[in-house]
Amino acid sequence: MNADIGPFAFVLMPFDDNFKDVYNFGIKQACADAGIVAERVDEQVFSETILERIYRQIENADIIIAEMTGQNANVFYEVGYSHAKGKLCIMATQSASDIPFDLKQHPHIIYDGTASDLREKISTWLDWAKQKVIERKTQTLTVEARHIGASLEKTEYSHTGTFELILKLRNRTNRRSPELESIFVQVLSSWTVQAHGKDCPYELVEDNKSKRVLLTPSIKRIGPDAFSEERISLKRQFWNTWDGHEEKEAYKISGTIFIEIMTSEGTLRFETPMKVTFEDIPF
Repeated sequence: MNADIGPFAFVLMPFDDNFKDVYNFGIKQACADAGIVAERVDEQVFSETILERIYRQIENADIIIAEMTGQNANVFYEVGYSHAKGKLCIMATQSASDIPFDLKQHPHIIYDGTASDLREKISTWLDWAKQKVIERKTQTLTVEARHIGASLEKTEYSHTGTFELILKLRNRTNRRSPELESIFVQVLSSWTVQAHGKDCPYELVEDNKSKRVLLTPSIKRIGPDAFSEERISLKRQFWNTWDGHEEKEAYKISGTIFIEIMTSEGTLRFETPMKVTFEDIPF
């Protein structure tokens, strides 16, 4: 990454005049504000076929931005290719139903169809992605967080949501990582956190508003260009008959998860935004 130019974001979206303002004044302007260079394939000059160019640009890109509105088959395929290549992907859509179930755990934005709304909402994700690009290029270890299995258990008396958080620790160097001593994950104090079926030890921080949860790394060192995963289960009660809160069909949460990795060579700190929807699936 050239510091003078900034990270490169390759934009995947339908070639449709309906998305012209969304791209020029939403995506491209937000990227410029964040110091990121954004381009679509139709803005570039090249000699290879358009498919070859798209694949090459996905591989070269630091960040992938995908407009998923309308479930365009080409965009879906290109997003799948991007994920297979381990790219940082940010998805945007005007309807939540356009994001396939398997991709909902990845960063995605739902906007009202206007360029101004998309520009505002994508800005936070662009700042996060830019920081991730820097981490990948400068740090021995990087962390990618995603969630799976979000569900909502409803009874007559309470609604309780659960999901699994997966932390992928990757060593992007050609040497073994420093020794991993411990991992801390900070979440709101209303969450109950377990690993391997047992409650995780924690301390209360920020005037008891948050928990700093201790995890024991599953391995001590990560080999060259290799990774390990840590999984924790989180549970929280959203409603009960006695707390006076509104009962809902689904519950949406968003926020930032703070992660610390203690190593023999020092402490690495990471932040990652997270959005999770809890709903009762009747099957």
